Amino acid sequence: MNWIPKIHFEISERKILLRLFDVLFIFLTLGLVSKFFNFDYFNLSATRWTWALLLILYYFVFAAIFELYDLQKAASFQSTLKNGVLAVSSTVLFFILTPFFTPVLPENRLQIVIFFLAIIGGLLIWRYAYISLISAPRFNKRIVLVGNSFDINLIAENLHKADPNYRVIGFVNTDEIKALNFDRRLKPIEVKDLVKAIKRYSVSEIVVSSTSKGVSVELYNQLIKLLEEGFPIREYTQVYEEITHRVPVQHVERDFYKYFPFSRSNKNRFYLFISSFFNAIFAILVLSLTILLLPLILVGNVLGNRGPLLYRQKRVGMNGKVFEIIKFRTMVVNAEDAGAQWASKEDKRITPFGKFLRNTRLDEIPQCINILKGEMSLIGPRPERPIFVKKLSAEIPFYEIRHVVKPGLTGWAQVRGRYAESVDDTLEKLQYDLYYIKHRSFFLDLNILLKTISTVIYYRGQ
Repeated sequence: MNWIPKIHFEISERKILLRLFDVLFIFLTLGLVSKFFNFDYFNLSATRWTWALLLILYYFVFAAIFELYDLQKAASFQSTLKNGVLAVSSTVLFFILTPFFTPVLPENRLQIVIFFLAIIGGLLIWRYAYISLISAPRFNKRIVLVGNSFDINLIAENLHKADPNYRVIGFVNTDEIKALNFDRRLKPIEVKDLVKAIKRYSVSEIVVSSTSKGVSVELYNQLIKLLEEGFPIREYTQVYEEITHRVPVQHVERDFYKYFPFSRSNKNRFYLFISSFFNAIFAILVLSLTILLLPLILVGNVLGNRGPLLYRQKRVGMNGKVFEIIKFRTMVVNAEDAGAQWASKEDKRITPFGKFLRNTRLDEIPQCINILKGEMSLIGPRPERPIFVKKLSAEIPFYEIRHVVKPGLTGWAQVRGRYAESVDDTLEKLQYDLYYIKHRSFFLDLNILLKTISTVIYYRGQ
């Protein structure tokens, strides 16, 4: 039997599509403007191909910084309009400020305005078509979930939250308990009716979340038959990790070697050398630039913090070694007289100037000293306090695995996760940290750096 599921674009396919057609429509619009208007600032030829490469490079960097390839935001024209204007404005600004590699500034400055309007116009035309067509419900990926009744709602919600185009339309219950409190939009499917349901509901994929022990012989035979006929069947933790970029520790067993084949970069001497070299250069450069900001920070601290400028606190580093982290103080003096407690987003202990330092990430700058001392890295899981590590290790499986790499100034959890105010929030951050440890690479590090810039620009510091 040939299975021809409903058309659906995977996450990676949509991101490639966005990048490809962004460039295509930008150059198409520039070409049309050059042909029909008096515009000669950007004319491509065999001797000027470097202009195009530089324009693409600048655009991709700023498109990443201003989150044009965040699929949640790309599905909203309002977000696309705002982020697109920021990305294109930055691209054009950098392009015209590098005349050694780009066209010389024209005498008629109106040409620059036309250049900007052509790029933003082409981009928005394509993105509107993307939102209207490809992000439309007709391209949703429809899946059937095979799992126990306890997890059905949670799994369906997690998948849809991570990717709005991923729809769980039904489920096959694998335990003996009748599923009563499931989302009524999900259709219960009997094992004997599985093939009929796939055809009836245009199902694209089956996702199995139960262990092999929880799958009956009848269901197992049905799945094997579908697999042999070419129907896609995948395991839930694999799907979850792929679309959320998190490791679902709450759904896996204690055999972490089975689920966490750690990235080779964790022991790759070349990667570690380049990372250490870049860490040192970054720390020296940032500390040097901070000297220029120090007078303003001192004044802000005197007026808004009224106490010592620096704050030291014990944190757990690589291999469980405890070290003292250094930060600009953001809380009132003696903020923890009542004992250690979670910091929250609207924490009353945070001073007005401290809030500014946190949102702009300026409070983290002194940690560059920790980086130079080899206690931290630029990128990695954020170091936690010993008292919380002890508590969280007892409550959350695999928590201590985050200590197999150096803690970082910024990390995957910081640019993707929400503010950690509870154990549940910490669990989510741990999922991101484990994903980073598992997939650590130069490309992921660069992605984190660009997203960190986005976090600072959009004032989302923690």
